[in-house]
Amino acid sequence: MALKKASKQKVVETPKEKRKRPRDFEGLVTQLNEGDRTQRRWAARDLAQYGEKAIDPLCDRLEKEKDTSVQDAILSSLMEIKRPPIGERLIPLLKSDDAALRNKVIEALQSMPDLVADHVNELLKDQDPDTRIFAINIIQWVKHPDVPKWLIEVIRNDDHINVVGTALDAISDIATEDMEEDLVAVKKKFNDPYIDFTVDSILANMKE
Repeated sequence: MALKKASKQKVVETPKEKRKRPRDFEGLVTQLNEGDRTQRRWAARDLAQYGEKAIDPLCDRLEKEKDTSVQDAILSSLMEIKRPPIGERLIPLLKSDDAALRNKVIEALQSMPDLVADHVNELLKDQDPDTRIFAINIIQWVKHPDVPKWLIEVIRNDDHINVVGTALDAISDIATEDMEEDLVAVKKKFNDPYIDFTVDSILANMKE
C-alpha cells in the first residue's frame, strides 16, 4: 500500500508534466494558461519569483480562472509580490459576478493596505453602492492611519443608507470622542431606526 500511495503522490505533483515546457517566465505563463489544474496552480506559485513582471499574467488568468485552488494560488503569489499595479488590477474584480472570487479579492486587498490606500477615495465615490460597501469591508480591516478619516467621510457624504450603515458598523470598533458630532448628525440625516440604534450604541460605548 505504501508503494501505491507514493506512486499516486508523484502523479499529483506531475513532475514529468512540469518538464514538458521550460520553467522560465514564458514557459510558466504558457503553463498558467494552457496547463491542467495542477499545472496552472504550480505555475501561479512559481511566477511569484518574477515579482512585478508576473502581475499582469497572473491577473489576466485570475479574471477567467474558475478553479478555486488556482485562484487561491494566484492571489497568494500576488500577495507575495505586493507591488502597486496589483491594486489597479484587483479592484475591478470587486464588480465580478462571482461572489466567492469577490470575497477572496477583498481578503487579498485587506492584506495590502498600502496598495489599497491610493484607490480608497475612488472606491468610496463609485456609483455602485455595492462597490462602496466592498470598499468599506476592505478598509475597516486594514492597518492604515487614515481609516477613521475615510469612514467619517462616508457617513458625512454618502446618501445611501446601506453604505452608511456599513460604515457605522466599522466605526463602532474604532470610535473616538471627536467623532461624536458627525455621529449625531448622521442620525438627523436619515431618521432611520437602525441608524439611530447603531449610533446610540456607539455613543454609549464611547462613554463607558
